[in-house]
Amino acid sequence: MLGRVTAFLYGAFCYVVFLATFLYAVGFLGNFGVPKSIDSGPQMPLGYALAINLALLGLFAVQHSVMARPWFKNAWTRFVPPAVERSTYVLFSSLALLLLFWKWEPMGGVVWSVENPYGRGAIEVLYAAGWLVVLVATFLINHFDLFGLRQVWFRLKDEPYQPLKFGTPGLYKVVRHPLYVGWLMVFWAAPVMTVAHLVFAVMTTAYILVAIQFEERDLVRAHGEYEEYRKRVPMLIPIGGAKETVKGDLHTVR
Repeated sequence: MLGRVTAFLYGAFCYVVFLATFLYAVGFLGNFGVPKSIDSGPQMPLGYALAINLALLGLFAVQHSVMARPWFKNAWTRFVPPAVERSTYVLFSSLALLLLFWKWEPMGGVVWSVENPYGRGAIEVLYAAGWLVVLVATFLINHFDLFGLRQVWFRLKDEPYQPLKFGTPGLYKVVRHPLYVGWLMVFWAAPVMTVAHLVFAVMTTAYILVAIQFEERDLVRAHGEYEEYRKRVPMLIPIGGAKETVKGDLHTVR
């Protein structure tokens, strides 16, 4: 078993890696301030670039979803101490994203380009707002638990971990998945939408809609009141009650 101080330092390291990945992602998708962005670099043949990019997206999707399932966590914690299980998940997710940023291939071609300065400004504001929604949503459901710091803090104090209770604070009263709403804003708010960016946006949107199915199933099993919440609050679009459901951001379960 990991010592208490070692576990805490490991959790802090994993969080720092996540934070660096998060900040790089802002520049990667926004095409600014980073060595390589979603549209920068030499262009390879379209088929080759598409195959590489789909493989990178698939790797992240499999890692991010499989490691989040309860059956995997139950098996995984036979080898990884429960106190650092979440931190390890965060580390693996960050490494998968860093690999994607590193090996992503631009694909050329422009789907749309907004030339009007006011239109570009509005889209850039929407992009920034998406990141803000993502960040706010994590703090509403306990940012430090979501990224593993709360777990290693309990371990450092040699106290049993106290699971979070189900709750619907702030934005979670409006939609069930404000975290995903923020991500969708980030993925699609592009004043210049290239083919590579469109592939990224389409595939990540599809992943979100599929992942919600598994996440909500886990939430219903873990929290009986989630079923009533799902009937009452819409999934992603804050209009029309819950009838928009395709079924399904995890509040206390990832």
